[in-house]
Amino acid sequence: MAKKLFVGGLAWATTSEGLRKAFEEFGEVIDAKVITERETGRSRGFGFVTLADDAAASTAISEMDGKELEGRAIRVNEANQPKPVSGGRRHS
Repeated sequence: MAKKLFVGGLAWATTSEGLRKAFEEFGEVIDAKVITERETGRSRGFGFVTLADDAAASTAISEMDGKELEGRAIRVNEANQPKPVSGGRRHS
């Protein structure tokens, strides 16, 4: 099952492609995205990587958390999954 990882502390110059390449050694990367500001397109300093399986994700967390990527020590952990939205408003 695929697992999404949060990657924080990214250098401003890190791209989504650079993020993908950094994590490919651990297994199949389904998605890698550096989050950017809408107005400027500048990196917000964090991103997400989705790996194809749990074992690859666990290895990536233990190997990459605290490691240097493009001159910055990064933080890697399991991403918080969004909570499901409940049914909406009730009409009385």
